[in-house]
Amino acid sequence: MIFSPYKYKKVNCMIEIKSISKSYIKGAKIIDNLNLEIKDGEILGFIGPNGAGKTTVIKMMTGILEIDQGDILIDGKSIKSEPYEAKKNIGLTPDNPDMFLNLKGIEYLNFIADIYQVSENDRIQKIKELAKKFEIEDALNEKIESYSHGMRQKIVIIGVLLHNPKNWILDEPITGLDPKAIYDLKIMMKEHAKQGNVVFFSTHILEVAENLCDRVAIINKGKILFLGRVSELKNKMKEENNSLEELFMEIIEND
Repeated sequence: MIFSPYKYKKVNCMIEIKSISKSYIKGAKIIDNLNLEIKDGEILGFIGPNGAGKTTVIKMMTGILEIDQGDILIDGKSIKSEPYEAKKNIGLTPDNPDMFLNLKGIEYLNFIADIYQVSENDRIQKIKELAKKFEIEDALNEKIESYSHGMRQKIVIIGVLLHNPKNWILDEPITGLDPKAIYDLKIMMKEHAKQGNVVFFSTHILEVAENLCDRVAIINKGKILFLGRVSELKNKMKEENNSLEELFMEIIEND
């Protein structure tokens, strides 16, 4: 069962994914002519089974992977032809936080702040505020390799937020976080969207997606199967009492 994307009136979109495709070396398509618009002021949940293409799309959105066909616009800037300008407005948390392990937490954060030209006063204030919120201020002078998975995830999230990007692209950001950190991050996501910004949120935790996201996009085999509000999905499938998890399983099994 495949649903066409829900048609909305024309609105301002901070992220526009335009007919992108990506293929394996041998020619099999990972992403097949995918279109998606993420609107100002919304949290969009990007969900799908393992191998569906979620991380591949995110890597193309952020310029890590080349786009074979199509284009992606970040605030009107092409990630292909204007990568520097496009990336300035992106904050990415990757699906794996195991990076820069030989750096101390504070060295990593200063490195990120240098890249995005965050002033000394602003970075000191922001690092202090976020490290306290995520309860890792006492670990900033320790090497990241000594951190737990959850602490590594926290330091990466703090790095993302330092330059206050308009567009948050979060690939499984709550994996490994403790309950308080998850709660704090969800509140921050809501506040960011409320200010007219974008949160693009990939997750396997469908209960969180149902309760947090304005819309969800369900991807499988490199194609979008549904795009819209969870309430719209329930109406389409005439299953008002079912959870997003139950609807998701039905859609994937019938694809």
